[in-house]
Amino acid sequence: MAMAALRREGRRFASLISPRPITAVRSSPLYPTLEDEGPLGLRHISTQVVRNRMKSVKNIQKITKAMKMVAASKLRAIQTKTENSRGLWQPFTALLGDLPSADVKKNVVVTISSDKGLCGGINSTSVKISKGLHKLNSGPEKETKYVILGEKAKAQLVRDSKKDIELIITELQKNPLNYTQVSVLADEILKNVEYDALRIVFNKFQSVVSFVPTVSTVLSPEIVEREAESGGKLGDLDSYEVEGGETKGEILQNLAEFQFSCTMFNAVLENACSEQGARMSAMDSSSRNAGDMLDRLTLTYNRTRQASITTELIEIISGASALEG
Repeated sequence: MAMAALRREGRRFASLISPRPITAVRSSPLYPTLEDEGPLGLRHISTQVVRNRMKSVKNIQKITKAMKMVAASKLRAIQTKTENSRGLWQPFTALLGDLPSADVKKNVVVTISSDKGLCGGINSTSVKISKGLHKLNSGPEKETKYVILGEKAKAQLVRDSKKDIELIITELQKNPLNYTQVSVLADEILKNVEYDALRIVFNKFQSVVSFVPTVSTVLSPEIVEREAESGGKLGDLDSYEVEGGETKGEILQNLAEFQFSCTMFNAVLENACSEQGARMSAMDSSSRNAGDMLDRLTLTYNRTRQASITTELIEIISGASALEG
């Protein structure tokens, strides 16, 4: 929108300075014609250019204010879902733990970003953390792959890590987010990647002006069982009573899949909330900057117009003095 407004402004400016015959409005020696003012009536063009620029800035300001209101409306709709989704993955963290330091061979970094821009540095932060995790978990006997959600992370990671990208999913927020949609997405990821640890990178929503980059770790059933046998946080699994004919391995498999879908659901909602909050802040800053620019342009316009009026008065007075002399 902003670029279109600037292009329209350029076309208006070009039409003003295009060669065309200039007709004299006053032929008396006492009143100078437009030709006497300089080539192409420069005195009048300066104020016209400033008026056009003011009009463009006003249009941009209207757009940014509208985008801020739209982001605020979307934020209110998503925030309640986000707060409710936090109760889904917290029991899994209490049961299976969250072990970001687990040493495994096959790591998958799931980077969650937005499909649209104009939301500050929220996507750059996620990509930067993902690259750090990739570097930290890389080694001669280790393998680290990317799963990308969102156009913005895709655009940044494809440039220098294309060979490590396993799966790309975009247009996630085309429809309202719900658990069914995200669980299908999680199932698609589990079918297409082999992993020992899934490291989900997202931005956790705190307030409209604050979000925290967060990494949640989901371990595979084999690694969970290994960590449980070695004690530590996961050593309490054997203290739970298991009902039914399922084996411990099958239960861990089901728990790991359900944990991943719940964690993904919360992560997608948290990131969507952070995106709308960041977009609100960015559009508010843009609107205020447009207002400041409009004030400066108004001052410039008034000064230019006053200078033109003063010059014409001086010329009239000089001509009158010359006649009297």
